[in-house]
Amino acid sequence: MKHYILKSISFLFHPLIIPFIGVVIYFSITPRHIESSFIQAKVVFVFILTVLLPILIFFLLKTLGKISSIHLKNTNERILPLAINIIIIVLILLRVITPIDFIELYYFFIGILISSTICLALAIINFKASIHMISIAGILMFFIALSVHFSININGIIAIIFFLTGAIATSRLHLNAHTFNELIVGFSVGLIPQFILIPNWL
Repeated sequence: MKHYILKSISFLFHPLIIPFIGVVIYFSITPRHIESSFIQAKVVFVFILTVLLPILIFFLLKTLGKISSIHLKNTNERILPLAINIIIIVLILLRVITPIDFIELYYFFIGILISSTICLALAIINFKASIHMISIAGILMFFIALSVHFSININGIIAIIFFLTGAIATSRLHLNAHTFNELIVGFSVGLIPQFILIPNWL
């Protein structure tokens, strides 16, 4: 039972869905008045670009024999998907999330772009940083900063993300997907860019 629970955690909180979750929570807590139709349009676009499109690309790459699973088990399998993900993030920054409309989300995705680029560089030199930890650490730092920025109490959300961070790390270790060092590096790669970018919007 423990094995299946930990395996489910890795699957349910796959890095593909974390940016989308961040966007949804952001719009649910922001004190700014934004037209609901505008929010819905942005959420749909982000979902298509960060979830649906990568899934379609995954099946294409798997069909072509470029990758074996959605967890990208070795560094060679990571290079092409990470490069494609970087292009997708750039597209989001250019067409969907602009600094004029949502400066907080804009720098959130800038942080994701930086983390993805670092992860790609590490994969090229054959180091497999945990993408799961990169994604959860990034969203953790983002919401801590948002709570200060908007002067709102979202301690419950932050506490849940802290819990998920530990659960995901435990899951990745249990499944032998990563070493402890790969988890630590992944957490740092996800958190530090978000932290460094905070002065640009806080």
